[in-house]
Amino acid sequence: MAISEAYAKILDEIKAEFSDFEIIKKEDSKLMKVIDVALKIITFGQMKMFMTGFITTMGNKVYVPSAWENYPPLSKTSVLRHERIHMRQAKKYGRFLFSLLYLVVPFPIGIAYFRKKFEQEAYEESLRALYEWRGAAALDTAELKEKTLSHFTTAQYFWMWPWRSNLDKWYDAVITKIKAGK
Repeated sequence: MAISEAYAKILDEIKAEFSDFEIIKKEDSKLMKVIDVALKIITFGQMKMFMTGFITTMGNKVYVPSAWENYPPLSKTSVLRHERIHMRQAKKYGRFLFSLLYLVVPFPIGIAYFRKKFEQEAYEESLRALYEWRGAAALDTAELKEKTLSHFTTAQYFWMWPWRSNLDKWYDAVITKIKAGK
């Protein structure tokens, strides 16, 4: 299957699973603009790329940067597989409880256990997508590991987890599991 076909397929699958699924440009959302300002304030200006470099899912709405149309189909497919995990998590726990757990339990900064747990599940799916399209060599780069783990330890996700060794072990175990076909 061609990558562009895989993108069309993931769109169809998500629409079948979540009837109210939509992709919305962040620049068209007043809520996203408010969140952008709030994030800049609470991260002391460190979160500068919320509108341009991050995809945000709320409910079954996926908010994307204006450059989304220029993303390669593989990137779009991987992102949507990641975000579908969050939609499933919200469905499993209920949107309110999922949001509460994701944002504040046990703490919004530093030890955000559930945010870490939910993001680990979603990033595992992102890594699995990369493996399916690019093979094992794509997973064997220090750059990919650092980029992935930085989401957990920097302002990108509000410094959700301080224990890097714990994240290293998780990442290495996920890569081993994916390569083993599990």
